[in-house]
Amino acid sequence: MAETPFYITTAISYPNGRPHIGHAYEAIAADVIARFQRLMGRRVRFQTGTDEHGLKMARKAEEQGRTPADLADEMSGYFRSMCDALNVSYDRFIRTSEPDHHRASQAIWQAMEASGDLYLDRYEGWYSVRDEAYYDASELVAGEGVEKLSPQGTPVEWTVEESWFFRLSKYQDQLLELLKTPGFLEPASRRNEMIAFVEQGLRDLSVSRTSFDWGVKVPGSDGHVMYVWVDALTNYLTGLGYPDDMGDMWPASLHLIGKDIVRFHTIYWPAFLMSANLPVPQKVFGHGFLLNRGQKESKSLGNVTDPVELAETFGVDALRYFLMREVAFGQDGSYSPEAIVQRANGELGNAFGNLAQRTLGFIAKNLDGYLPAIRGHTDADNALFAAVDRAITVDIPEAFESLALQQAAEAWLQAVFACNAYIDSEAPWTLRKTDPERMETVLATLYICIAQLAVAISPVIPASSAKLLDTLGIPEDLRTIQGIRSHWYSPLAENDHRIIAPAPLFPRLELPLDEAETA
Repeated sequence: MAETPFYITTAISYPNGRPHIGHAYEAIAADVIARFQRLMGRRVRFQTGTDEHGLKMARKAEEQGRTPADLADEMSGYFRSMCDALNVSYDRFIRTSEPDHHRASQAIWQAMEASGDLYLDRYEGWYSVRDEAYYDASELVAGEGVEKLSPQGTPVEWTVEESWFFRLSKYQDQLLELLKTPGFLEPASRRNEMIAFVEQGLRDLSVSRTSFDWGVKVPGSDGHVMYVWVDALTNYLTGLGYPDDMGDMWPASLHLIGKDIVRFHTIYWPAFLMSANLPVPQKVFGHGFLLNRGQKESKSLGNVTDPVELAETFGVDALRYFLMREVAFGQDGSYSPEAIVQRANGELGNAFGNLAQRTLGFIAKNLDGYLPAIRGHTDADNALFAAVDRAITVDIPEAFESLALQQAAEAWLQAVFACNAYIDSEAPWTLRKTDPERMETVLATLYICIAQLAVAISPVIPASSAKLLDTLGIPEDLRTIQGIRSHWYSPLAENDHRIIAPAPLFPRLELPLDEAETA
């Protein structure tokens, strides 16, 4: 597995406004997956960024009396700052306004042209500026009065202009076969939607615009800029060096995206790649929406949440843990300050943080901080070791591999509960007086299990895990699943590592006053 590369991407965010909690949710989920793969010893590349071209950006900039480039510079900065604030370990934050991306986009255009898949014609049809998407009349729904809306509920407008077209219809059979390939598109509900869409018949796709110029220029065609999705999807190749040697990272292992853009990633994008004679991604996963107390966030409702402010209020790791623990990945989920506080205090603070503090504080106080000796394990010790080992080597990895992120957190928590049941039944505070040697073995057992669980949950709460592992004295080279299973305890104890009684790892959270008053 160590030699198998893993390339994961988020959708690149459209920066016509500041990031909201949905952007944070996707970035954190991708980061958790990337960190897990590193934990398993894989060579990982993780890319995120911003999608800066298109009519929506051009109009937004015009409204504000500024250039699209100026707007993109400012807004992209907010998205990068969000990722940094949330401890998202990306390898590249890509911007589609960067020169290497323009070069890559023009290269894939020329590759599709060389395949005979581009032709010049006239586009007449419905276009949603907000979605940057074309819709057939049969897909539209009625709005107020005579207004027509896209399937996403966004306004559409009738558009007429000269356009380059891509022969999407040519790839219908290949796309249908791909969509029916087990594992390519998940969850199953998204796969079924896309299969049904393709089976209705595909029409060729308009892939250039002449009504504005904020985009990647079409090679050899004055006045045309690429349809923003041709440009945006190509970012996944740009980050690997396309059209030059991309090494062994392509095809992508996983495109992690929102459910509202599955069509672009599993129909348009594979067709572009097939046309350019490039491999298609191994997997696309369309996650659900994150709702604010059960409602979709919108400016009109006044419920849009700044994820950085949320992290500053409750803590980065508390927010990360809540999002992975609370929501069944792939489905819509809901959050509230009350729910974040409840999860953080109950599971991180009381269950795991208190377990670590009790154990390490006891070692610091009663053994002068020196690691306890092991003098033979009982059935109770071995049962706990078996439960924790199964969690960190089977249950948690299998859940992460299948993108069942909530189940991974649940498996970890069950192992934490097993440790708490063990410390209560073995009662080292009583053994201190009745059997000091047995007390040391119990404390050593707990120390080992706490270290293993800190490593296993590190993809979700990286900063807190690192802080605890530093206190435990676990060397960096042991902070992998295989490393923490090795026989490392005795050498560590022989090196006279000493424990200092730790401060609470997860200080108790309280609702902000304004939230507490409305709770």
